[in-house]
Amino acid sequence: MLRLEDLTLFVRAAASGSFSEAAREAGLQPAQVSSAMKRLEVHLNVRLFARSTRSLRLTPEGESWLPYAEQMLEAMRAGLQKLQAPDEEVGGTLRIGVPSDLGRNLLLGVFQDFCRQYPALRMQMFFSDRSADVFKDPVDVAFRYGSNSDASFVALPVAPDNRRILVASPVWIERHGEPLSPEALSRCNALTYLLRGRLYDRWTLQREGSQCEIKVTGNIMSDDAEVIRRLAIAGEGVAYKSRLDVSDDILAGRLRQILPEWSGENAPLNLICPHRQQVTPAVRLLHEAVKAKCAEVLKRVRQRAE
Repeated sequence: MLRLEDLTLFVRAAASGSFSEAAREAGLQPAQVSSAMKRLEVHLNVRLFARSTRSLRLTPEGESWLPYAEQMLEAMRAGLQKLQAPDEEVGGTLRIGVPSDLGRNLLLGVFQDFCRQYPALRMQMFFSDRSADVFKDPVDVAFRYGSNSDASFVALPVAPDNRRILVASPVWIERHGEPLSPEALSRCNALTYLLRGRLYDRWTLQREGSQCEIKVTGNIMSDDAEVIRRLAIAGEGVAYKSRLDVSDDILAGRLRQILPEWSGENAPLNLICPHRQQVTPAVRLLHEAVKAKCAEVLKRVRQRAE
C-alpha cells in the first residue's frame, strides 16, 4: 500500500536533490528516507532515482511521476483543509522573513491587521536586508525581491511589475536642480547601498527599448536600505530604490521620482515557500493581503506620476 509519508519524502528529495536534505527537513535520518524510497520503488515497480556516492537525480520514470505525486499531495492537503473548522484554518505560528525597508514602511501595517483578523495566529517577523533562506533560516516563508530562477522552492507572485526608480527629496531638488538626463546622475551625490562588501554604484535605466548603465558616486553609503531611504528624505542625495519601498514617501510628498520617463531594473516581489505543502491557509491569506496592498500603492503612485 502506498504510504503518504513516502510520497512526501519523494517530493522533498526530488526538490532538494538529496536524501540527506530531505531527511533534515523532515526530522529523520537519511537511512529512513532511503528506505522509504526503496519501498516506493518496489510498490511502483520502477526506479525513481539514479543514485551514486556523489549525486542523486531523478530517472526518466521519476520525472514523469513527480507531477502526479505533487498533485496527490496537493489533493490530500486540500481535502484536509475542507475538514477543518473555519476558526481552525488560521492558527499556529507563522515565521516570516521580510526585506527591512519593505517590512517597516509598507507591510508592517498589513501584518498588524492580519493578526487582528486572525487572533489564533502567532506571527514572528524577521526584518533584514539579507535575503532569507527558507531552507536554512528559521523562517517558514519569505518575501523576496528578484526573479524566481530556482525551481527548488515555490514562488507566489506578489508584485511582478515592480521596478527600481530614482528618487530625491523636494529640498534636494530645490537646492541642486532636477537631473534632466541619466548622464547627469554621475554629477549628483548618490546614496549608495553596500551589501556583503559589494557597493551597488552602477544604476541601470531603460526607456523605449534603450538601456544605459550609469556609474554614480557619493559621500555617503550604507549597508542598511532603511538608512538610504532616510538619508534621501533628509535631502542628502539621490537614491535608486524599489518603487514599493518608497511608495508611501512619494504619496506623502517626502520624496519625488526624478527622470520618471526612465525606469530602473526589474524588482519583482514574490512570497517564497520551501514546498507547496507549506502553502497553508494562513500563507495563502497573507499572500492575498500583501498582494492587494502592493497593487493598491503601486496604482496610486502611477496615478500620481501621470
